[in-house]
Amino acid sequence: MKSFTHSVGSLFQPIFHLFGWLLAFFYGLIPNYGAAIILLTIVIMGALTPFTIKSTKSMVAMQKLQPEIKKLQQKYKGPENRQMLNDEMMKLYREEGANPLGGCLPVLLQAPFLFILYSVIKGLAYTTVTKGVITAHPRYIPHSSKMYDNLVSSHGQIKVFGMDLNLKAFSVHSSFTAQIPFFIFVAVAVGFQYFQMAQLNNRNRKAGTPMPAQQQMMQRFLPVFFAYFYLIIPAAVVLYMIVSTGIRIITQDLMFRAGVTNPQKNGAKPVEKELPPSQSAVKKELPPAPNNVKKQLPPAPNNVKKQTPKPSTIKPQAQSRSKAKRKRKER
Repeated sequence: MKSFTHSVGSLFQPIFHLFGWLLAFFYGLIPNYGAAIILLTIVIMGALTPFTIKSTKSMVAMQKLQPEIKKLQQKYKGPENRQMLNDEMMKLYREEGANPLGGCLPVLLQAPFLFILYSVIKGLAYTTVTKGVITAHPRYIPHSSKMYDNLVSSHGQIKVFGMDLNLKAFSVHSSFTAQIPFFIFVAVAVGFQYFQMAQLNNRNRKAGTPMPAQQQMMQRFLPVFFAYFYLIIPAAVVLYMIVSTGIRIITQDLMFRAGVTNPQKNGAKPVEKELPPSQSAVKKELPPAPNNVKKQLPPAPNNVKKQTPKPSTIKPQAQSRSKAKRKRKER
C-alpha cells in the first residue's frame, strides 16, 4: 500500500509543484493566502467552465426528456423488454444530445483538483519538531518566493484573518470562539452546494418540466455527504469549494439569462411544442364554419318566401264562397 501511495505521489509531483508555483505567484501579487487560493480557484474554474456549460446543457436536456422516457418505460414494461428499453433510451439520448451522467461531470472533474489542492496545502504547512522547536519546511513552492519566507516565519501556519487555513473544523483550536469560523465555512460551502443544484431544478419546475427521481435524491443527500467531507478537510480546501461553487452558480445564471440552455437551441423537445399543432388544427377547422353558415343561410329566406303566400290554401276557400253566392242568387 505504501509503495502504491508513493508511486501515485511521484506521478503527481510535477502537478503539485505547478499549483504550488501558481499559489506563490498569486501570493506575490496579493500577500494574502486567502486571496491566492481564490485567484487559483478562478484559474481552475476558467479551465473547467466549458465542461460546466456542457454538463448544464445535458442536465436540462435530460429533464426535458422525462415525459418521453416515461412513455418508453410504459411501452417496454417487464424484465423481458429491458434490453429493448435500454436500446430505445440510448437512441433517444443520442438524438437529443443528452447524457444521463452529465450532472455528475462537475463533481467528477472537481475530484482531482481537490486531491491536488489538499496535497499542496499539506505540503505548504509541513513542519518538523526538534526538541520542542517547530520548524516549517514548505513544499512545492520556490524557496525564493515571498510565500516561502512568510510560512517559515509563521512556523507553517496559513493565517488568514486569524484563521489557520491548514486546520479543520474539528482540529485542536485555541478556543471554541476560534473554531466557529471553520463551522461557518462548512455551512456556507454546503449552502452554496444546495443552492447550485436547486437553481437548475427550480428553473425547470417553473417551466413545467418534471424533475427526475435520481436528481431529487442527489439534491437531498449530496449536500449531506459534502458536509461530512468539508468537516474533515483543511479550511483552505473548503474555501476553494466555496469559490468554485459560487462561480458555477454565476455561470448557470448567465447561461439561463442568455438562453444557452434553451431546449430549442439544444435540440431537446420542450413540452410546449405539443401545443402549436392543436392551435393550428383549431385554426384550420374554424374557417370552414363561417363559410358553411353563409352557404346555408340564403336558402332559409327563399323557403320562407315560398311558403308564406300559400296560394293553394287561400284560392280554394275564395272559390267555394263565390259558388255559394251564385247559387243563392239563382234561387
